[in-house]
Amino acid sequence: MRYADAIAAKPDARRIKAWLPLALVALSIVPVAAGIGRLNLVAAGKAPTPEEIRFLISPAPVVIHILAASIFSILGAFQFSSQLRGRSSWHRFAGWLLIPCGLTTALSALWMTLVYPSAAIDGAAVYLLRLVFGGAMVVSMVMAIAAIGRRDFRSHAAWMIRAYAIALGAGTQVLTHLPWFLLIGAPDVAARAWLMGAGWVINVVAAEWAIGRGNSSTHQAPKTVHVSAEDSLGDPPIEPNELQAP
Repeated sequence: MRYADAIAAKPDARRIKAWLPLALVALSIVPVAAGIGRLNLVAAGKAPTPEEIRFLISPAPVVIHILAASIFSILGAFQFSSQLRGRSSWHRFAGWLLIPCGLTTALSALWMTLVYPSAAIDGAAVYLLRLVFGGAMVVSMVMAIAAIGRRDFRSHAAWMIRAYAIALGAGTQVLTHLPWFLLIGAPDVAARAWLMGAGWVINVVAAEWAIGRGNSSTHQAPKTVHVSAEDSLGDPPIEPNELQAP
């Protein structure tokens, strides 16, 4: 059976609502816009706050991180589009681009956490959270690459969904911070740690729910799908025929 035929075989299992990619793009907009603003400041050599000076001293990692994360979050959202999933050329293009961008996002985030001086508002808890979730994203990307190498599309999709959920934590953190700012004001160090952690945890829980939902809907399907050599390269990092997104 060709891979494209396997996708078409279970239309119910691969049906994802049209609004999901747009919702994920919307969740990415604020951090992407903030990243673009930071790139402009770096290019202009400006540091509006003392915490921004660290980016001017060594700008390459933050520039690389912003570019890779922006591509990963925006392009990754469209992996949930049922219309685009039917196009093999899209799958190949997205697959070859998202994997290096995802790895670059995770590794540059870890580098910045370990090397840049921490902002005063972050504290030790946020530092540890960034190490934990940054490390988890690296592991997820490595596991996804290993899975696609052995043609395990279901496992590949699950690990890519986990990596995408962690990367999109910055968007969810905007939502966890906003009510606090509106009702209480600027969070202190302890509150910021809780709000940052909540953003990542919400996304990880949603990802595991999507993975479990997809597995439960396909538990009676054969676990092995035979693919031709022409279909094996550039398979999509997220396979919604196997897994349904939240």
